[in-house]
Formats: sequence, structure tokens, C-alpha cells
Amino acid sequence: MGTCKILIVDDELIMRESLAGWLERDGHEIDTAASGEQALQKLKDTRFDVLLVDIKMEGMSGLDVLKQVKESDPDVAVIMITAYGSISTAIEAMKSGAYDYLLKPFDPNELGVVIEKIMAHQAQVRENLFLREQHRDATRFESMISQSQPMQKIFDLIGDVAPTNSTVLITGETGTGKGLAAKAIHSNSPRCEGPFVVVNCGAFPEHLLESELFGYQKGAFTDAKTTKKGRLELAHGGTLFLDEIGEISMRMQIDLLRVLEDRVFYRVGGTQPIEADFRVIAATNRDLEQAVRNRTFRDDLFYRLNVIHFTMPPLRLRKEDIPLLAELFLRRFTQETNKQIDQISREAMDELMLYEWPGNVRELENAIERAVVVGKSRKIMPEDLPIFRPAPSETPPASSLREVEKRHISQTLQRNDWNIRRSAEILGIDRSTLYAKMKRYNIRKQG
Repeated sequence: MGTCKILIVDDELIMRESLAGWLERDGHEIDTAASGEQALQKLKDTRFDVLLVDIKMEGMSGLDVLKQVKESDPDVAVIMITAYGSISTAIEAMKSGAYDYLLKPFDPNELGVVIEKIMAHQAQVRENLFLREQHRDATRFESMISQSQPMQKIFDLIGDVAPTNSTVLITGETGTGKGLAAKAIHSNSPRCEGPFVVVNCGAFPEHLLESELFGYQKGAFTDAKTTKKGRLELAHGGTLFLDEIGEISMRMQIDLLRVLEDRVFYRVGGTQPIEADFRVIAATNRDLEQAVRNRTFRDDLFYRLNVIHFTMPPLRLRKEDIPLLAELFLRRFTQETNKQIDQISREAMDELMLYEWPGNVRELENAIERAVVVGKSRKIMPEDLPIFRPAPSETPPASSLREVEKRHISQTLQRNDWNIRRSAEILGIDRSTLYAKMKRYNIRKQG
């Protein structure tokens, strides 16, 4: 048997000494407290695996000690010690979170068995935590997190592309994580020690974008009081990430193409050529092939950028990632706001799973941040979410096949306490189909 750290809390000296003697012989590390108040003071400085607490003590009762301990450390195991006449109090203690209780007088071996059970349970918890952390690592790639098949393919592709110097074009809807993918490519490339320079091409009008990219010489224009290096120059030895590349003007496309071909450029107002060595990653939420057909994007620039191309999948096509991402954002925003919100309720998670997320991961992140800010309980509830739309209170009578199916699904969910997995099994469909039907029929848990 292993050993653990135990605090004995009893106002009778003989009881404290007897228990300490028994447990020390088993190799455990023991400390004692003569009152509830003294125990709480010791717990401020030391964490114990197990507490043995007498229910009836002068001053603070064992039940009060239990409740305060569980508030500050829910994971600590508390064994209550009670006389025969206090069994009802012991049962109340079990409801308040006690692991077990022992009736005086008890056999030391009985206590040893309970301690062994606690240690086995705590070892299992630690193992599960370790496995969960391992799983969490397996679902991460740099700052991205996913367990879905589409994103695992993206992770594999990034791993293949990163060591090369090839130009990469990342497409995908707004909020799908194109910038995170670009950063992951850079971080896993031989240029990872060099700069990662971001240019948001849609954020600047044409004349300002030119100055941002190429820099300018002192006196090149009225406000050019000093010479300024551009982003191309700053990216030397690293990676240049051209975000929203589809927004640049035709004239800037020509200038950019020349730089990508020669890696030589001139500052605005400058006469000396500047050479820069950088890798290019571009991203856009636009259909560049269609833009080429519409003659709003140069085909030669498109071919120069489209050496390696992949598309970030939208969140609606990787819904199995929603719980993972939602929990990640919950942990982040509760830490930032210092709010005590432990979990997302099952009803709120159902809302998250049913929603289509046109703004993708960024919209989910914003939704969880809002829920943490406005939430009033230890759980995020559906009404805390900006996407929540209460179902209408009245429904028309079932008079069609559609209504019959809707009523049958609703009744099945209600009978199974809105457990999606169990209801889907009973209905003979998979969970994604059930979610789709719930969305189609606007089926939501009431109350």
C-alpha cells in the first residue's frame, strides 16, 4: 500500500494519538488538529490527501469543517468519525461531500481499508487527468485545437509544408483561423527564429499599403520626416504573412508580383534597390479563382501565390470541435475575468452544437466571452449565449408527416432527459442527424 498525507481533527487527545499511531505504522504522514478552527488554519498552509474529522467537537462542528474544506478544496477526501447516536448527522455529512464515515469504536483495519480505497480512487483521478492532458496535447497544433478529421488533415499538411520554403495560400471563411495556421507554419519552419511579419492588406488604402510594404525615404512625401523600413524589409530572414490578399488594388498587385519574383524592391522615394529574403504566406476569404475570371485579380500573381494551397474548414463542418473549443475559451475567459464559472450546461452546449456559426471559431470565442461576462451562476446557461433564441411557446397541431416526426423526436428527447446520444440511439440515427432535425424543427429544451 502507498502512503498519503492525513490530517486528524478531533478534540479528544486520546483519539488523536490512537489514530495517529495506527496510521503512522502504515507509513502515512500524519498531522493533528485539536479543533475545527486549528484544522482550517493548518489547511491554509498545507494540502492533505485525507482528513479524519470527528463530527461532535467543542466549538466548530465536524460538519462545519467539512463544508468549509469542500468549498476551498473539493477534491480532498474527508472521512467523518461519529458515535452511533449521530448517524443522521453522518448521512448529512455524506450529502455535503464526505467520502465515508466510521462509527466509534472501529477496527483500525476498517480505517486502513477506507484509506486504501481513497488512494486507489485518487490514483485513478490522476491517471485520468494525465490521459486527458495527453489527449489535449494530441488535439493541439501550436495555438490551434481540434479533434475533427478535417482539421487533423490540416495539421498534417502544415507539418509537411512548414520545413519547406514554398509559398502558401490559405483560403477559408472569416474566423476559421487562417492567421493561426500561418503562424504555425512559420513556427515549425527553419525560419522560426526570424520575424513573423503580418500585413493586413484590407486594412490600408492603396497609398498607405504601399508605404507599409515598401517603406519610404525621408522627404518622399510631406509627412516623411524620417526614413522608414517597410514590412518587406522587416521580414528579412523570416516569414511575410499577407492577410486579406484579395483586397489589394491592381496596381499594388503588379508591384507585389515583381517583388515576389525578384525579392528586390525600392522604398517609396528611394533609388537604391533593397534585397530581402523572406517566405510568403498569403490568406484570403475571397474566391481568387473567380476574381481571376472577373479580371479583378491578376492570374500571374495568383499562380505565384498558389504554390501550396489549402482551405481552412468552417466550424459547421467540424462540429465535434465545438465542445473542445468552448471549454478552452471558458478556461481562458474565467481566468481573465476571475469569475467562478465551472462548466457549460448541457442545454447551453446543445445550443452551441445546433448553431451554424457563420462567424466560425471567432464567433464562438466571442459568444463564450459574452456568456462568461453576463453569466450569474457557476454554469453557463442557454440564456447567457448571444445565439440563444427561445422556442415559441405554442406549436401547431400535428397534422402532417413532418409534424409527426417532430413530435416523436421531441417526446423521445423528453423521455431521455434530453440526452442526445441516448435519444439518437433509440431513434436509430446518429447524433449529427438528430442535431440537424432538431435545428430543422426548432426543437429546444424548455425551461
